[in-house]
Amino acid sequence: MVLFSLVATHADIDLETVAQLSNGSSELASATLTDSPEVSGAVVLATCNRYEVYGETSSAADLEAARSALVSQISELSGLNEQMVSRSFSTHVGPDVTRHLFAVSAGLDSAVVGEREIAGQVRRALISAQQKGTASSGLVRLFQAASKTAKDVGAQTALGSRGLSIVSVALDLATDLAENDDWSTKKVVVFGTGAYAGATMSLLRERGCTDISVYSSSGRAEGFVATRGGTALDADSLPAAVAEADVMIGCSGSDNQVEAQDLARVRANSGKTLIAIDLALTHDFDPAVGELDDVELLTLESVRLAAPQEQAESLTQASSIVTKAAQSFESEREARSVDTAIVALRRHTMNVLDAEMEKVRARHGCTAAAEEVEFALRRMVKQLLHIPTVRARELAANGQQEEYVAALEALYGIQVEQPQSPAPAAECPVDHQELRSETA
Repeated sequence: MVLFSLVATHADIDLETVAQLSNGSSELASATLTDSPEVSGAVVLATCNRYEVYGETSSAADLEAARSALVSQISELSGLNEQMVSRSFSTHVGPDVTRHLFAVSAGLDSAVVGEREIAGQVRRALISAQQKGTASSGLVRLFQAASKTAKDVGAQTALGSRGLSIVSVALDLATDLAENDDWSTKKVVVFGTGAYAGATMSLLRERGCTDISVYSSSGRAEGFVATRGGTALDADSLPAAVAEADVMIGCSGSDNQVEAQDLARVRANSGKTLIAIDLALTHDFDPAVGELDDVELLTLESVRLAAPQEQAESLTQASSIVTKAAQSFESEREARSVDTAIVALRRHTMNVLDAEMEKVRARHGCTAAAEEVEFALRRMVKQLLHIPTVRARELAANGQQEEYVAALEALYGIQVEQPQSPAPAAECPVDHQELRSETA
């Protein structure tokens, strides 16, 4: 089996394009597996600054067809033409897939280097795929290893101790812009009830903010504040809360965008500056609000540009952990694939031996002579299998296990079936459609 990934991130394309590509992301894996036999497994990772699709196919010969199938499906779901979709994604294959995902999960490829949210997003991407039945055994092992690597980086380097996140950097920027840096005096309105909204609430509490109101166009604000505190808003109470707010933070990514003209009308008599923080990939706030008097607009691009760089020593340590983990995973994966081939060769050879021994027993019975013949034959078979087994390990170490499998098929007609272990049960029930729509 061959692993591959399609990657579109903030490092290569603008965030607007990332947002457009990710439209319909919750349906992508299931739709592709239904319509495209070349794709045997798929996990989708969609966050505020990346859209990545991890897939598995039976052989390298199917890679191009598998990629084309995913590009076509993304085009259909997003409404973008296939040429643009294809140009937006870079393709990783084999060990490059592992190295990239491990770096992503550890926060090394994030706009805020070392951010803590991405590890949870990687974990939830796998859980979602498991619940939908799209995660192949190879992808399950890949994502579980990536999550373990992220934990190791957090525990063994300074990246884990700082606890930086997109939300925390955004709040730092807001603090710098405000005339008064005391959050305990601020009135905040949060849009959304997803994962980012929860992280925002926690960080606001840590900074001493107590006057927090929450609005959700889906009507989930009441349940959200019941466990986190704050005041739930509805369509009737929202305008008054926004009129009095010092800060409003968009975390929902819903279709109900706050328009500039509406905000200007609501705050016409406010007399104080409003800081609008838009953390939604598809924008909760009309970009034109930043042009209004007494409104400061912060976006994901603002956060990316302002994100602090980690110390070189911490990055070096984290990169070393990721590299070693990726190499270890690939070595284990290669060994696993060649182990299947070795077992197939031994089974084939022993079946031939057993068939010949049946003939000997039929002619001579269970005599001492027959036992001596069987002993000699089994010893001979063991010696004959020694060199092919050693060569299999050597080829696997060099990444040439497919050549070994092809040789078995060509010489002996042995069809090596890759093991398909069942995917572990999902860790927790998560509404991933809600998570996608309400997480930046």
